[in-house]
Amino acid sequence: MKYKISFTLNNEKIQHEVEPHKTLLKMLREDFDLTGAKEGCGQGECGACTILLDGKPVNSCLVLAVDADGRDILTIEGLSNGTELDNLQASFITHGALQCGYCTPGMVMAAKGLLAENPHPTEEEVKEAISGNLCRCTGYKKIIEAIMDVAER
Repeated sequence: MKYKISFTLNNEKIQHEVEPHKTLLKMLREDFDLTGAKEGCGQGECGACTILLDGKPVNSCLVLAVDADGRDILTIEGLSNGTELDNLQASFITHGALQCGYCTPGMVMAAKGLLAENPHPTEEEVKEAISGNLCRCTGYKKIIEAIMDVAER
């Protein structure tokens, strides 16, 4: 049995049918080929699947797709405007705030949620905002610098 849901995905109105047990992460990846959000742990511990749901960062592996009904979803793919990158994406590149790239979409989306709510956070607030996103490569220093650079502009 499938449920019909309606939502906004990266600024596009969508109507979709989804199984009641399917997670939002699986729906985004399997049904819409939006593969930026990744399943790392499947338990909401690593942040690789972070997207914005109604403007707030969430672990999409923990949200059922049916719970997206009537909501606004923004993924890493929805940040850029054609070939023009979002300020955060460009700053991550400029600061070398990525290595393997696995955590990067989730990290950027967590930062995007923070800056939407608090455009001028302190370094401590940035650290708190990304604390649910694990990175094994960069040591976080360049990630924090990239986010702070955008916040200071």
